[in-house]
Parts: sequence; structure tokens; C-alpha cells
Amino acid sequence: MFTSDTREALREMLVAAARADDAVAAAALVGSGATGREDEWSDIDLVLRIAADGEPADVAARWTETMYTTHGAVHHLDVVAGGVLYRVFLLAGSLQVDVSFWPYERFGETGPGFRLLFGDTNPPAHLPPPGPERLIGMAWLHALHARSAIARGRHWQAVSMLDGVREQLVSLACLRHGLNPHQGRGVDDLPAAELDALARVRAAAVGPVELRKAHDAAVRAIGDEAARHDAALAGRLTGVLEELRRTR
Repeated sequence: MFTSDTREALREMLVAAARADDAVAAAALVGSGATGREDEWSDIDLVLRIAADGEPADVAARWTETMYTTHGAVHHLDVVAGGVLYRVFLLAGSLQVDVSFWPYERFGETGPGFRLLFGDTNPPAHLPPPGPERLIGMAWLHALHARSAIARGRHWQAVSMLDGVREQLVSLACLRHGLNPHQGRGVDDLPAAELDALARVRAAAVGPVELRKAHDAAVRAIGDEAARHDAALAGRLTGVLEELRRTR
């Protein structure tokens, strides 16, 4: 497994490569490396601003070749959001390296965890948190499919759907407490009572009895979160959530 020292050495090499690359106009660190909260499990998050006359796809291709031939990448995953390519590399030592390739006109701070290394940025464009109405909608959608999966005896599908419900409930609870609602990043900082409620949404076993118990807790939790975020929406959902708890 990678060590903190090998991670730091690789990050320094990548930053030096960015400075030497004429197609890179600026670079920044994001995540724990930008906020001084790194530990032995942290990854590398490097953000690149591609020069105005450069093509992000071309730069990404060159950097990808170097990650494989020089730095021991064994696979990578692409995520495209807001016109930006986020390329996530998995290295042989299990280190994750995220390099994002930003068009010149889009590069800028998107959150508090952003440390500019060189170059300049556009004005900050902080991403808004997810809206509770959408999160509530995704929660009841997963709960619907969990109910039918339980009724059909498709127990592992039900587990997957209940996981989806819990993911939305985590985001809703984090929003209420001013914590990071993305990808469960703030969940461990929730009060103990909130975590206990989330634990009840997790089935203790992959079988109909435990799945029904978890489903019942999940639907109750959806109603509770809806009431805390949007009383009018909660009122409209009350009857159908009661119906949803009646798994046949």
C-alpha cells in the first residue's frame, strides 16, 4: 500500500509537471490536501486550468499516458460534469489520483477546499448543495422499488434500493446540520441520535423479515425528513407513505 511519503512525492512530481506544461495555465489542490486535513488514507486531487488556446482532451491524453507509463496507473475512471473532465486514476499501490482538466473559462474555486498553486482563477462559482425536494423524491423512488423487490422475493435488489434510500436520508440530515451532504462526507459528524435512526434503515440480514423492518424504518424516516425540510410536501406525502409501508 502507498504511504504518506510516496503520496507527497508523487504530488510534488505532478505539480512540477503542471508548471512545466505550456498547455497548463494554472493548477490548484482540492480536498484534504488543500485544507491540511490529510491522513494516511487521503488521495491526491489536482485541478488543472488548460490554456486558452489548449484542448483539455489533448492534455488529458498526454497526462494519462504519463500516469500509466511513469506513475504505475492500472486503470482510470472518467466523470464529466459541468463541461469538466475529472479523470480518476487507480495506482498499483492503491493510491487514488484525481486530475481534472478545466477549460480556461471555467476554472475557478468551487468550494472552501481549494488552494491555488500557480496561475490565476476566474471568480468563485460555488456549487449549490442538493435541493431537499429532489433528495426526498429520490428517497421515495428507491423506497417504492425496495417494496416491490421485497414482495417479489428479490432480496439483494431490495438491499440495493434500501441503500439508495439511506444515501438520500444521509444527505438530507447533513443539510439540516450544515454538514457536507455529498457522498456521505459529513455523515460521521451527525449527532448520535441521527446515526441511530440511519442504522435502523440498514437491514440486519438479507431476508424478508429484516428487509421489511428496514423498509418500514426507511419510509418513516422519509416522512420525518420531509416534515423537517418542507411541511407542505410532507403533508402531500403522508398518505402515500403510509400506503408504501404496507408491503404485501
